[in-house]
Amino acid sequence: MALINYLTQIQFEHGAVALLASECQRVGINRPLVISDAGVRAAGVLDQALAGLKDLHHAVFDGTPSNPTEAAVRAAVKVYVENGCDGLVAVGGGSSIDLAKGVAIAATHPGAMTTYATIEGGSPRITAAVSPLIAVPTTAGTGSEVARGAILIVDDGRKLGFHSWFLMPKAAICDPDLTLGLPPGLTAATGMDAIAHCMETFMSAAINPPADGIALDGLTRGWAHIERATKDGSDRAARWAMMSASMQGALAFQKGLGCVHSLSHSLGGINPRLHHGTLNAVFLPAVVRFNAGSASVQEQQRLQRMAHAMGLGSCDSKGTEVAEALTEMNQRLGLPAGLAAMGVTADLFDRIIGYAMADHCHKTNPRLASAEEYREMLITSM
Repeated sequence: MALINYLTQIQFEHGAVALLASECQRVGINRPLVISDAGVRAAGVLDQALAGLKDLHHAVFDGTPSNPTEAAVRAAVKVYVENGCDGLVAVGGGSSIDLAKGVAIAATHPGAMTTYATIEGGSPRITAAVSPLIAVPTTAGTGSEVARGAILIVDDGRKLGFHSWFLMPKAAICDPDLTLGLPPGLTAATGMDAIAHCMETFMSAAINPPADGIALDGLTRGWAHIERATKDGSDRAARWAMMSASMQGALAFQKGLGCVHSLSHSLGGINPRLHHGTLNAVFLPAVVRFNAGSASVQEQQRLQRMAHAMGLGSCDSKGTEVAEALTEMNQRLGLPAGLAAMGVTADLFDRIIGYAMADHCHKTNPRLASAEEYREMLITSM
């Protein structure tokens, strides 16, 4: 059975952050906790968002770590309760938005976060009692502003997914102006994150034609503009296109992701200092080659359609052209050449593989990977 579900109201335009107060009023948030991070505050972007709240009473938590943790959720919930907040506004990248989703659960549901993790059977335990959330992305990467899931590192060190339609933000305010001046390295890493989302959800075998169309169009936009956005932080058209690609990849998430994310979630949990988008960029070529090994005519057709969206014309049955184009793009963007350049060593492989095979994205890859096949992907990605 195909499930097709689009729920979030999206304000998408230059200057859209000015609508923040009216969007809070529309969804019934009267005293929001604004969740952000120190970098967004230091860049002055948080102040732009707070100005959009006008005279609406609010509290601020800007302690989001680069990979959000259960401990950070607890710290933010404390601020939420102490200030009598009745909703959340996330201003930042995927980390801040995902942390806010964790707070939305923890502020209204009892017990440890693992109680609600997808692989622990926790999704049905997340109810309509969650705090309402408005998401204001400041990077063009995760697309969490329109997604039903969040990724958090829980107290036992695992990087787990939390998924529920109740976690969908009530509104997404996508203002490309908030990404102007984002540093080149972060633009490249988050941009490749968006491209990975578009590609991996498109490769998923789940049936959802609207999601396929959205993901493929997002890939076309992202691939055509990521270098421009990285080289010129003031290119408003490129920033608009990358924010759209990011949003579109996440709109298509409901098809599921795959081995790229199984591996990046796993390794990111083992070493939280590694950037999720960079890991996705490094793993993409190996996973494309692995998925191309499927005998499915449908998967071969998907490979050709991705090649066309990337301006490659065609691709052989092994995915060579697409994989090589991804590797070359990573190089042009100045991203690491492989895992070794990121400090990853082979002695971590067993742990990475174990967590990857337990990850919620493992079974939605179009071709189910064995432990040895994951090992080959890791070796190839070194």
